[in-house]
Amino acid sequence: QVQLVESGGGLVQAGGSLRLSCAASGRTFSIYAMGWFRQAPRKEREFVAAIGWSNENTYYADSVKGRFTISRDNAKNTMSLQMNSLKPADTAVYYCATSRGPYLKTNRDEYNYWGQGTQVTVSS
Repeated sequence: QVQLVESGGGLVQAGGSLRLSCAASGRTFSIYAMGWFRQAPRKEREFVAAIGWSNENTYYADSVKGRFTISRDNAKNTMSLQMNSLKPADTAVYYCATSRGPYLKTNRDEYNYWGQGTQVTVSS
């Protein structure tokens, strides 16, 4: 059974940092792209960052580029999102997900397994 579990969310002041982690099990995740999405209240789930099957290819939403860094450790079946210079607009539930193939995607329909989400709240 495929399982993704996020951790590391919390409350932080604007300008602060958080590091989200995603632990994966039940699948050979090293051959699949992975990504982070977020959903704020009354908004659709949106793409944040994605990483290909290796650490060589990454892609970020314009809103987080230069502030967030996505990485993965295939040996440990984990993925991380380092979030710096956080803004109140970053407040949302953050989800990790695995893609249907090895190449990174930004469309959430390309992802078939999702975690339960972790709340990130940035106060002003």
